Amino acid sequence: MTSVSAAGGQRRIWLCADDYGMSPGVNRAIRELIAMRRINATSVMMVGPAIDRAEIDALKVTVSENPGCAIGLHATMTAPFQPMTMHFRPTDGSAFLPLGAMLRNALLRRLDRDMMRTEFEAQLAAFALAFGAPPAYADGHQHVQSFPQVRDAFLDAVKQAAPDAWVRQCGSTGSLVDKMANPKAALLDALSSGLRRAARNRGIAFNPGFAGAYDFARRPEFSSLMADFLDGLPDGGLIMCHPGYVDDALRDLDPLTDQREREYEYLAGSEFPRLLVTNGVALIDASVDLSHRTR
Repeated sequence: MTSVSAAGGQRRIWLCADDYGMSPGVNRAIRELIAMRRINATSVMMVGPAIDRAEIDALKVTVSENPGCAIGLHATMTAPFQPMTMHFRPTDGSAFLPLGAMLRNALLRRLDRDMMRTEFEAQLAAFALAFGAPPAYADGHQHVQSFPQVRDAFLDAVKQAAPDAWVRQCGSTGSLVDKMANPKAALLDALSSGLRRAARNRGIAFNPGFAGAYDFARRPEFSSLMADFLDGLPDGGLIMCHPGYVDDALRDLDPLTDQREREYEYLAGSEFPRLLVTNGVALIDASVDLSHRTR
């Protein structure tokens, strides 16, 4: 199987698979890509339903055989997932608020920063207990770490519980025209400016560039998307991906289903390594090089 590990003189990037812990099918696909050395980071959802001891141990074994892969926390604060802390508010029944409601409350400054920080601290503590160490980095499910109010609670919790970790920022390096052509990316870019500023104030490192946001509902060809993601991504930049096998657990939790399998098939196939070579890109080896970050 062709590896895409880093080599000297190349532009090196993070390729991070989100949502480990969402379902057994997602977990299995991510582990397979780590074993093939096609991705070099995965973000673990500690409130996910598929994050029991067996799934954690399986990931630890896979990463022990590919220590170039980093494991991070996928901090979660949107439905249908449930808080770890008993008195967390606001909620929708027993779950976090849906994404739209969470963003609206954040923009209107209606959230309790201390309550959010306590929830993030609980998720960080659960990660450290499960993996025996704090996460190498932290990001957020549905980019919640970029929201106003939420980002301050998130960064304060990371600074306290994982002082050596870096965090994901979702600001792109494309032109204004490119950003306006992708409303999702444009929104993330705007929200991320505040996250970068707040991270710098706390001395927390972050990735210098970001790509990977697209309209999942349109079911685009992932090979074309990956070529676009690489275009202009700086050394040390990060591409987000969502590979997975579709199973009943995933269907019950998330609208992103079949597109996960298309992402997996592309990343596992022979075309992807050729694309990286053509673009002079390789994956950062997390075991020897964590310097591709910005403060």
